[in-house]
Amino acid sequence: MRRVLDSERERRADFGRANFGLTAASLRTLRALKTPARIQQFIDGLRYDYADTAGSPQRTLRQRRGHCLEGALVAAAALRLQGHPPLLMDLAGERDDDHVLAIYREQGLWGSLAKSNFAGLRSRKPVYRTLRELAMSYFEHYYNLRGEHTMRSYSRPVNLARLDGRSWMTAEEDLWCVPELLIAARHYPVAPDKVARALPHLDRRSFEAGMHGWTLH
Repeated sequence: MRRVLDSERERRADFGRANFGLTAASLRTLRALKTPARIQQFIDGLRYDYADTAGSPQRTLRQRRGHCLEGALVAAAALRLQGHPPLLMDLAGERDDDHVLAIYREQGLWGSLAKSNFAGLRSRKPVYRTLRELAMSYFEHYYNLRGEHTMRSYSRPVNLARLDGRSWMTAEEDLWCVPELLIAARHYPVAPDKVARALPHLDRRSFEAGMHGWTLH
C-alpha cells in the first residue's frame, strides 16, 4: 500500500510539473487553485456568459467569463495540474440544457465541480462511491423555469486527454469537439420514461432556493 501511495504522489508531481502549452499567466492562475474548493470558488467568480461558445480554459481565463461547459473545462484543467485525469461527465436534460461536470476521485470516492446559475448544480464533495450516486445527487436540483424535473441521463466519464491533439487546454478557436464527444458518450437513464413523465413539479420553496443568485448577466 505504501508503494502504491508513493507511486500516486510521484504521478501527481509529474503532472504538476507539466505545462501543457499553457502561458505563464494561465499556469500561475491554475496552479494557485490547489484544492477542489478553490477551483469551485474560482469558477463561481467567472461572469456567467450565455454565448454560444466552447472556449478553452486558457481563453476563459483571459476573458474571465464563461458558461457551464467552459467552467467545467477550467476545472478539469486545474484538476489535471493537481495530477487528476481531466474527466467530464454530461448530465442530459429534457426540455432543458445539458449540464457538464468536471469529476475527480479522492480515496476512491467521486466528487465534482461545476459552474451554474442554479445553486444546487455546482460542486459535490468526494463522498460518492459510484458515478451513479454522484450523478443522482443532482436530480432534485435539475429543473427548468417551469419547475419540471428535467434530468434524464448521465454519461460515462470522458477523458479530455483524448483531445490533447486538439489543444483543448489552450486553443483559441471554439472546441466543438468537446460537446460532440460528450454527446457521443454512452449515457445511462436515471429512471424509466414512464416514471420520469409522471414526476410532479418542484415545490415553490425548493424552486426559489435553487434560484438563489440566478442572473441573466
